Amino acid sequence: MSKRLDDKISLIVKTPRKLERVAAQHIAEICDVEVIARPLGCYGIVLVRNCKDKIDVADKILREIPEAEKVLIVYGSAKADPSAIAEKASEIVKDKMSPDETFAVRTTRRGTHDFTSMDVNVATGAAIQEVTNANVNLTNPDKIVWVEIFGDIAYIAVSPGRIEWKKKVPWKIPLQKFFGKISIVQMPYTGPLDAVYIMGNRIGRAVQTFEIKELVIAPIYAIPAIELGTFIRGILEGIDSRHNIQERAYGRKVKKVPVYVQDLYQLVRDRSNEPIIVTSTRGKPVTEVKEIICDLFREKTKRVNVLIGAREGIPTGVFRFADVILDLSPGVTISTDYASVAAITGIGYVIYDVLFSEEYKGN
Repeated sequence: MSKRLDDKISLIVKTPRKLERVAAQHIAEICDVEVIARPLGCYGIVLVRNCKDKIDVADKILREIPEAEKVLIVYGSAKADPSAIAEKASEIVKDKMSPDETFAVRTTRRGTHDFTSMDVNVATGAAIQEVTNANVNLTNPDKIVWVEIFGDIAYIAVSPGRIEWKKKVPWKIPLQKFFGKISIVQMPYTGPLDAVYIMGNRIGRAVQTFEIKELVIAPIYAIPAIELGTFIRGILEGIDSRHNIQERAYGRKVKKVPVYVQDLYQLVRDRSNEPIIVTSTRGKPVTEVKEIICDLFREKTKRVNVLIGAREGIPTGVFRFADVILDLSPGVTISTDYASVAAITGIGYVIYDVLFSEEYKGN
């Protein structure tokens, strides 16, 4: 291990992979410090040594260097051993954490060890609880104790919990249960087969992204079978492609969007007792009809039909059967492949704004 990895390390700066040397150069230029980019060959890490005022240097890095994603202030170091780390961490947090705060321990090991990161988390967490009486909160802690291990030395930092950017937080309510009610009714795109396939593929990926209830391909008159077949093939392959990615990335079961074909006019007749939203440049902006849209998604509603045109818009005769005629972006004609995304996200914003505002909570 490099002799420079010693107890003189003041800050640990985390950057995107392969940008650590760029960040290190900028840090050296604006601060009178020694920097170590990619210590032990570890990507995304810059160590800062010999800071006269490490809090001031950390603030300066955060203000002026966007390549720095996290700046951890190191308050001590220990031998890379769970017991030694726990002892040192408990000393450090005595004056940095109160009993009414919650905390979590985050350990990252770099190198080969005969213990795991979990071993460190458990030992350190227990030691911190003993000296502070603070409770553990692994999801949204008030404070985070960082244990950054490089070979045979461990650096210990403490930060507010808010420096972690999370996808899921208690105050951000997921919209999936509402998206699961949406039936996108899409008129088929026709024309050159290569364009038809690409359009179908993009639409398939889009609807699968939101895991909607279903996609219905709804022609209004006879079209060449080869064009319709190519469009459907593109949609199905787009759904498969996105679904495969979701299954690898999500820690839950992913719904695969089913696809149906039905004449648009017959569908409108069949679903006349269900909510219908027509998208059209002839409609009203979403801000004018947001309360109506939210009412369509009330708890007992099982399906909300959103009708989207292609080269031709939704026939105006269908407008009479719609609960809402919605202009997704006044003054802009949205292309067929983006229309479903625009409709779903627009509805999502409305639901979030209205249903989850203060006056609607608990209703």
